[in-house]
Amino acid sequence: MTNEPIRFGIIGAAGRGNSFVRTLRANPATELTALCDLRGEQLAANAAELDVEHTFLDAGEMVRSGLVDAVVVGTPMQFHAPQAILALEHDIHVLSEVTAAVSVEQSRDLVRAARRSSAIYMMAENYTYTKSSVLVCELARRGLFGEPYYGEGAYIHELKQHNEVTPWRRHWQTGVNGCTYPTHSLGPVLQWFNADRTRPDRVVAVSAMGTGHHYKDPRGDHYEMEDSVTMMCRLASGGLVQIRVDMLSDRPHNMVHYALQGTDGAYESTDGYESTPKVWLRERNATPTWEPLASLEDEFLPDFWKNPPAEAAQAGHGGGDYWEVQDFVHAILTQGEVPIGIDVAMDMTLPGLISQQSLAQGSSWVAVPDPRNWT
Repeated sequence: MTNEPIRFGIIGAAGRGNSFVRTLRANPATELTALCDLRGEQLAANAAELDVEHTFLDAGEMVRSGLVDAVVVGTPMQFHAPQAILALEHDIHVLSEVTAAVSVEQSRDLVRAARRSSAIYMMAENYTYTKSSVLVCELARRGLFGEPYYGEGAYIHELKQHNEVTPWRRHWQTGVNGCTYPTHSLGPVLQWFNADRTRPDRVVAVSAMGTGHHYKDPRGDHYEMEDSVTMMCRLASGGLVQIRVDMLSDRPHNMVHYALQGTDGAYESTDGYESTPKVWLRERNATPTWEPLASLEDEFLPDFWKNPPAEAAQAGHGGGDYWEVQDFVHAILTQGEVPIGIDVAMDMTLPGLISQQSLAQGSSWVAVPDPRNWT
């Protein structure tokens, strides 16, 4: 373990990357030394406000500068893989926003770069760190659901106007017909299925279907993505997971719908409106009866979530933006494993990419490649 602070640079510092600043500065093992963004004026203002001396308009220049040991990739999703590869090729640690890549080809290149590099790669899937997700994962780790065999996740977040503010979304999310943004939904559910297993469970095949097109953008063009896309995921264990992504339908948001069914228990999250997450565990009640998930916190919630620091409570995505950084930094310091390393990042990303093929082939089942076979 090194006593020197880990020097961090943020790529996309004038946008999403800026949300990592508070958490990085709250960790005594890190030092924010450089910022990078294409938007020079905003970058300069951000650097002045944060008192960061070194700024770059080009990610390659920052990576090659010798000023950073690790980078946060907080740019639009089409740049995640290329910029992560660039850093990994220079043995710079990478914490990348989701999704890990926007194509199977990018995914292969990223996996191979991560295998070659001495640096650590982690995907920043923050929804796996929310209190409820962590608690359900602990219950699953202890085997209290029995054998999980069915799960659900949904990211329902109307973003038509946001498409116009961030045009890359219009191309890479709603401009592609598929389950284009699945990791917030699939990530926690996959962790629950894997919590009590010694051999990784993963999606081996997907079948995707959509509802057609009912909305147009301000230019009068239909979105290539169907309004609501559902992806059925067959797992290696035989389990089934249903993932819904809907970024177009006119309706209130519900970005945290989840469900888990096992032989000895069940969980259902909030529906986004005046409801609370609920769980039934046979060990606690032989008769199937719901109880609030929160009632299990004292006994089962991992210690790090019982008395979180103020920075965690203030962080975005239910505290996930804070805890993922802590795991990443700890892995660098100890050269240990990260919860969402390259293979797990692919397990969360590839099903959505393959769903595009399924939709193009009439919702047929299409095999999902195993990144562990990519060398």
